[in-house]
Amino acid sequence: MSHPRSTRYDSATRQLEKATARTAAGARGAVGTVAVVAASFGAVPPVSLSWLVPLLAIHLALTAGYARVWWRTELVPRRLVAADVAVTLALCLAQRFVVAEEALDSGASWVSGLVTMTIILAAISWRPALAVTVGLAVAGAFAAGVRLASATQDVVAPTGVHLVQLLAIVMLMTLLRRSFTHIDAFLERSVRAEIALMVERLRREDQLKQVGSIHETALHTLGMVGLGTYDRPTPTLAAQVRTDLTALEKLRDTPRGGTPGGDSAPIALDALLDEVAGRVSGLDVRTSLVAETVPGDVAERFARAVTEALANVALHAGVREAEVVSTRRGGEIVVEVADSGRGFDQDRLPPDRFGVRGSILGMMRSLPNGGARISSSAQGTRVSLWWRP
Repeated sequence: MSHPRSTRYDSATRQLEKATARTAAGARGAVGTVAVVAASFGAVPPVSLSWLVPLLAIHLALTAGYARVWWRTELVPRRLVAADVAVTLALCLAQRFVVAEEALDSGASWVSGLVTMTIILAAISWRPALAVTVGLAVAGAFAAGVRLASATQDVVAPTGVHLVQLLAIVMLMTLLRRSFTHIDAFLERSVRAEIALMVERLRREDQLKQVGSIHETALHTLGMVGLGTYDRPTPTLAAQVRTDLTALEKLRDTPRGGTPGGDSAPIALDALLDEVAGRVSGLDVRTSLVAETVPGDVAERFARAVTEALANVALHAGVREAEVVSTRRGGEIVVEVADSGRGFDQDRLPPDRFGVRGSILGMMRSLPNGGARISSSAQGTRVSLWWRP
């Protein structure tokens, strides 16, 4: 069963994006601040304040946006990068109005540092084709701006530097993304295998729990025959024997599963519950699951309780539909199993209904920071399970 959400929590690609975004945002904030200081101190004639002040104000606002991204450890919004590209293009073309002649003659234009940062941010935020297009446009605009400011100024060297920067960062990001994509594929296979093993173990343990019931039923039938309760074949006896034989054959034909290890390793809870819901026979289970990663032992408790709740729906509710929903409420991870079948009175449960008391309520309540509640009426039953990380 495919589940696209199963590995995104610890996605290597996601971690790469977050790390590079925060680093680039921090660097852009620092370079942007230095550029404002340099532009302010270099604002001597023929620098035009009517050009410099509004462009620096917009640039400073963008710098504050990057500082916010760095502080909050967020991904860089693409619209922020697009606005930065536009402002950098404007600054490049307007160098004769915003950069002092001495800085242009020495090749120490403060705009050059912004060009480098814009190229880097474009490569980090966008795919190679768009990043290369933007990088070429910015490098070309810088060269054009220098040439407009001074017809004798060399533009070949700075353009070559910018092109090398563009090529290097695009190649680096391409290699990193490909490598981390392969890592993600490996992690996804590992997670899916671990989930399948855990579900198989839960299924096998549920079968073993039923062995006692099947065994006792078969022995009970044979004991009644041996004691002479049935002195001749009857329809009742024949039906009971067929039922016992079917159960034993089903148990015999069921393949045996392995035992997974590493219960304390993190598990994608939504993927595990989706797998559990998909393996319930005779029941159409709808799922609405939020992405959560929890310790393996916690995930197993949830899976056991959900398995038992769905089994109860299939056996006792008189309906063929159920719903499994997971949410996060007030810091708690909450999983609910609901049906619209006939309910039951918990106070009148027979002693042999251990599944409700042990496999649902007892199991979740014995989990530190965990709990469970069952509400049932003639309109249906809702099993609520929760755990606070």
